[in-house]
Amino acid sequence: MYSEDDINSAVAAGAMSAEAAAGFRAHMTKVRELPRGSEENFRLINSFNDIFVAIGVIILLVAVGAIGQAIAGVIAPNPYLLAEPINTAAGAEDYEAAWHRYEALQLCLPGLLVAAAAWPLAEFFTRKRRMALPSILLLLAFVGGIFSACFGLGMAVIADGNDRIGAIMVSASALVAAGAAYFHWRRFMVPITVAAGSAAVAATFIALILAAFDPREFDENILFGLIFVAGLAVWSFAMRWDISDRERITRRSDVAFWLHLLAAPMIAHPIFALLGVTEGDNLGIGAAVGVLAVYVAFGFVALAIDRRALLVSALIYVLFALTFLFREFGAVELNFALTALLIGSALLSLSAFWQPIRRVVVSALPNGLQDKLPATEDMPLPVSASPA
Repeated sequence: MYSEDDINSAVAAGAMSAEAAAGFRAHMTKVRELPRGSEENFRLINSFNDIFVAIGVIILLVAVGAIGQAIAGVIAPNPYLLAEPINTAAGAEDYEAAWHRYEALQLCLPGLLVAAAAWPLAEFFTRKRRMALPSILLLLAFVGGIFSACFGLGMAVIADGNDRIGAIMVSASALVAAGAAYFHWRRFMVPITVAAGSAAVAATFIALILAAFDPREFDENILFGLIFVAGLAVWSFAMRWDISDRERITRRSDVAFWLHLLAAPMIAHPIFALLGVTEGDNLGIGAAVGVLAVYVAFGFVALAIDRRALLVSALIYVLFALTFLFREFGAVELNFALTALLIGSALLSLSAFWQPIRRVVVSALPNGLQDKLPATEDMPLPVSASPA
């Protein structure tokens, strides 16, 4: 399997002419009867060797983390295993302080070692071998390890904390993780890195707002609102990457794919949670109809921008709402079967007729907006493209 990035690399190296690359893309569009950009290509595995290496990476990083936990346990032993019966207030304070040090090092040291191991592995498997799945795992391990190390360090430094200080620690750790993602991007250019950094930045701002107003004063709906706003910001960022590559033949399209994948649940979950979908059997008919209306709106957006992430992220809520409606209208025994039949048929029909339906949707938009969206019909691709 060869990605657009591989084709661009072949063109840049002179192994393939730009005209041949454009002809190959046109040929594949004709064979599959779908523009290559509409397939939302992203490379997860090149061969079974990717899975083999990914398994090895996971095992190695788990082992490194376990070694870090063991070393942390030697430096700051688990007080539960060592403590004698506590009979005084001073003894209780010492026990709490020892437990706090233990928890802090159990986060800090394993995270630091995992991040330290992930970077040199990425130098070989990402930068040299260009293996997709191991690269994704190593990126997540590096950024996650940095976050864990920073959060654990904050716990070690701040002994007496509260909810507000905890939110500040999360914000600071997420900000450092975002910086780590930036440096990883500059070195390795793994498309998912931008999404990981964006998630860290979103967590930074949400945690800062929580810290500014005391997290205990926030109810769940306000938190959902913050996540929704952050999701819209990530979606807008994704659209900037998408607009810069309307033909979807460069790495920018892959970056946009992962950003859309991140933004979709951040947008969908707060909306459906506020509609009451997450309350289980307390869902009303009005809320269920509202879920379907929101999903239809998501469908129009997905068709316009030629991205399916919103539809996938919201699917579980639609299944729940339709199951509820069928049950309310008497189809108790077949409610799930009817729901699955309806949703499955709709998704397959939408996939089969994606381009004709999309052409109708896009043609109804203003011309200025159409010029920034992927083309709805076969279009001549540029004879050369930057691999960035």
